[in-house]
Amino acid sequence: MSCGRPHETDCSEVLERVFFFIDNELDNADCAQIERHLDECGPCLAKYDLERTVKTLVARSCAERAPEGLRDKVLLRIRRVQVEVTETRVSTDPE
Repeated sequence: MSCGRPHETDCSEVLERVFFFIDNELDNADCAQIERHLDECGPCLAKYDLERTVKTLVARSCAERAPEGLRDKVLLRIRRVQVEVTETRVSTDPE
């Protein structure tokens, strides 16, 4: 996704990291970069608001927590897939 306007950080890069931003899993520099982007990009801000709202609703609806072992396995698998996707993009990006 791209709004078509030039930004310091590309819309697709921001949207890839929006879940980490919502969960406060980024360092301060990355958070500041995403905040700047959201301040100037309406479409990304709308997507962020939607994701944050859905996450809040799901959190309110789900009183149960997954067992720690399962939670750790799922998070590890998610991170592996993200690394695979990132590596695939890097290896296929024309330079």
